[in-house]
Amino acid sequence: MASRANGQFEPFGTRIAHCEPAWYQGSSSPYYRDSHVQFRSLVRRFVEEELKPHVDDWIAAPGGYPRELHQRAYEVGVQGVLYPREWGGTRPDDFDAFHELILWDELARVGGGGVLGQMSINSMALPPVMDFGPQDMRDLVCRPVVTGKKNISLAISEPTAGSDVAQIQCTAEKSADGKTYKVSGQKKWITGGLMADWFTTAVRTGGTGMGGISLLLIDRALPGVSVRKMQTQFDNSHNTTMVTLEDVVVPVECLIGQEGRGFKYIVENFNHERFLIATATTREARLCYEEAVKHALTRRTFGQRLIEHQLIRFKLAEMVRAIEATQDMVERVAFQFASGVPTSRLGGACALLKVQASKTFEFAAREASQIFGGSSIVKEGKGKLVERLYRGVRATAIPGGSEEILLDMAMREAMRSAKL
Repeated sequence: MASRANGQFEPFGTRIAHCEPAWYQGSSSPYYRDSHVQFRSLVRRFVEEELKPHVDDWIAAPGGYPRELHQRAYEVGVQGVLYPREWGGTRPDDFDAFHELILWDELARVGGGGVLGQMSINSMALPPVMDFGPQDMRDLVCRPVVTGKKNISLAISEPTAGSDVAQIQCTAEKSADGKTYKVSGQKKWITGGLMADWFTTAVRTGGTGMGGISLLLIDRALPGVSVRKMQTQFDNSHNTTMVTLEDVVVPVECLIGQEGRGFKYIVENFNHERFLIATATTREARLCYEEAVKHALTRRTFGQRLIEHQLIRFKLAEMVRAIEATQDMVERVAFQFASGVPTSRLGGACALLKVQASKTFEFAAREASQIFGGSSIVKEGKGKLVERLYRGVRATAIPGGSEEILLDMAMREAMRSAKL
């Protein structure tokens, strides 16, 4: 229960300092309420009982984790918190961005491997349909995705256009009678392509640059759509794919919003995506610390425990310093979302947050690996989680906007404010 006088809650989870966010360990916080505490317990139980015991098997399985897991996540009340009730969502009456923060933070405790990765992709690919799609489209897509029966992926990046979305080349030519588009092109690094029933697809309907981009909902079952899995550096019980579109005929009713407005929809959607990635990445950095400090408490070298070596304590303290600063930044951005600040005003904040998180994760993974030594370079034994996490670092630093692109974007936004 909460102590309303000082915003404290009973300790939860691992008791070793900094292995959990500060509010889990008795620190006061102005952000969290009883509904957050209850939801946290729900997600933690789901992760511990229904995900973590199967991670290794799902990573090894050719098909990854089972699609039915999304329906299970909905049934237990985990997935539905992302969506409004009109489409089957299960948000509490006092839902805010901190419920979502808790969801991604707790799910990340699985420790990499892409388990239930489609849940996050659905939450990125569905909002343009919910917010800008025609009613018939929403009726077709929203409830099945919300309830875990269907899936939807973003199809934006291309072989020649990653972070520079304005340069996409996939074309959508309208037919002479104006009833269909003929779509041709390739989409690369598309997460969840093998699970997707639909793609929220960026296409070029007009001239060059951002003003010529539109969004189409493309049914994976349409003739001319092909999807193949791409092998990745990181363990992947989900999938990263190449999507090829060869003269795919798409009804004009599948246009999301207005022609030529697709870039605007994508950019605003990116802020939520970067917040999501940063939240999960911060927990992955914390997992590196948790694994390292527990190892340091038991491993003995030169006649004493690792933790008794000053240099090891220094490494752990530096990890904590970066992780807790990043957690504070995550919560600060979450508070902006929760306070109703328009997402269009959060571009710079979300860009810097994602970079802060990926750099913190990279540092924590390296230091944890150093503390584990040889145990962290093999995929078995006590260091296998750190080994897996380390291979996932680049998958947080590049997707959703590479670090360099986001740092530049944040400063360009800052310079615009200086001109004003």
